[in-house]
Amino acid sequence: MQITFDLVQLPVPQDLNIIVGQSHFIKTVEDLAEIMTASVPNVKFGLAFNEASGPCLVRSEGNDPELVKAAESCALTVGAGHTFYLIMKNAYPINVLDRIKACPEVCQIYCATANPVQVVVAISDQGRGIMGVIDGSSPKGVEGDAEKTERKGLLRRFGYKFA
Repeated sequence: MQITFDLVQLPVPQDLNIIVGQSHFIKTVEDLAEIMTASVPNVKFGLAFNEASGPCLVRSEGNDPELVKAAESCALTVGAGHTFYLIMKNAYPINVLDRIKACPEVCQIYCATANPVQVVVAISDQGRGIMGVIDGSSPKGVEGDAEKTERKGLLRRFGYKFA
């Protein structure tokens, strides 16, 4: 038995957030769609889930056809069974991540980001699986006082921290 690796760049539209995760059941698609619509008013999203048995289809939901197609493209590009790709607009992962992690079908979250994402995929005779992700770029240094002030101001402008 042999294993090889592939590095896949996710085709996520610029400036949008994606959550990549693993789940275990076809019910994931409807449950995550319900979480999205119930959690954030005016959220736009596309969701795709790679079925890992039976017909092995990409199952999808969403309320924005372009985002659904983008999520389906991510799912097909990675090709790993039981993985999901949730692309969102008018919301941030922090708005829904706790609810998604609490979904009974969700096994793990690989990333939740607006950065460019590369997925490290293992390939065997059986299929493909996610080994991990490369989320954004490597650090270029340690923040100083000016960067700390900027970070704290950003969080307050976004409404995540007060005072």
